[in-house]
Amino acid sequence: MKTEEGLADALHHYEKEMVHLLRESVMISSGTCHKAGVDAVAELVRSFIAPMNWTVDVVNQTDFGDVLVIRTKKDFQGKGILLVGHMDTVFPPDHPFTGFREDEDCIYGPGVLDMKGGIVIGLFALKALAEEGDLERIPITFILNSDEEVGSPVSCDLIVAEAKKNALAFVLECGGLKGQVVTGRKGRLGVTLEVRGQAGHAAFTRQGKASAILELAHKTIQLESLNGMQEGLTVNVGRISGGIGPNTVADQAVAQTDIRFCRQEDERAFMARLNEILSSSAVSGTRATVQVVSRRPPMTRSVGQEALYRLVEGVASRRGFAIGEEFRHGCSDANHIAAAGTPVLDGMGPIGDHDHSDREFIFRESLLKRSQLLALALREAWREYDGGRLFLKA
Repeated sequence: MKTEEGLADALHHYEKEMVHLLRESVMISSGTCHKAGVDAVAELVRSFIAPMNWTVDVVNQTDFGDVLVIRTKKDFQGKGILLVGHMDTVFPPDHPFTGFREDEDCIYGPGVLDMKGGIVIGLFALKALAEEGDLERIPITFILNSDEEVGSPVSCDLIVAEAKKNALAFVLECGGLKGQVVTGRKGRLGVTLEVRGQAGHAAFTRQGKASAILELAHKTIQLESLNGMQEGLTVNVGRISGGIGPNTVADQAVAQTDIRFCRQEDERAFMARLNEILSSSAVSGTRATVQVVSRRPPMTRSVGQEALYRLVEGVASRRGFAIGEEFRHGCSDANHIAAAGTPVLDGMGPIGDHDHSDREFIFRESLLKRSQLLALALREAWREYDGGRLFLKA
């Protein structure tokens, strides 16, 4: 087994290969709803790891791409380390932001930051550890899911189940611009508010018409007024629809709403206030119902996560890497892992900016540095956990 310096040097020799694999993956359009594209990324990953003596389970999906579960030690019975990344992006196949571009400092393209760069970092960190013999003793499970950008509806249960089987986890979303890793995230609710009214001819309407759209307008104002009700609580009515035409009183209208919160009690307070809003109508003859269509609990900082952060901070300090803690308003699969009680650090992926836009990029050097950080963190985390020094085996 090589020293820290030796393992870091081994990864340095793979830098060009990292960029090549990133290029190959970015050139595959893999928007969440483009199953063929996500499955093509999965096949690229399987081809990369084919020479390794690892097991790969393919969890077949119908509406989304297939999910990959890679295990470095077959039939290992104890608790190991979980890695999580996602192969889908936010860009559909017909989106104009395509291709792969690089210059001396940066690499550009759909998914380079979120999160095909993270996948590359994870794969090469494991490759280097395998070649140094570390994976003969370190049991790692690497889940690559296909639906993270829409809340992981088909992979969430799998991720939670695997999190409970493992001692700790790293998620490969992008790092902060100053090298931060993520130790906390807001939770999220996605709710659909539906209002029902009474249809009628617009030419014969009088005051008091039971318009679902009019009632939804009142409900929208009430929902938006809840912004800041609790510290950090945000509410956004992002999409509305209803009615069949301007000459008809709308008997149905829908609002799709996004809610973010820092603490579990903030979610409960919001839901209590929402139920109050639903209990009465401003427009006679209408009624409203709500459906929770997606949910991610907040990722809160635990004692275990603090210990894991301190370990990674120590590795970064010895290598001269910038690092720090970051709390993010967005969600990831780390939310579910933390809620399962497994210590997790997120943001272990590359550094860049403007994800989810046609300006998405990473800093070229971060591809290598973050793969070195991850590989060294995996080695040390296992050594400390296996030695009973990180947190109790349980």
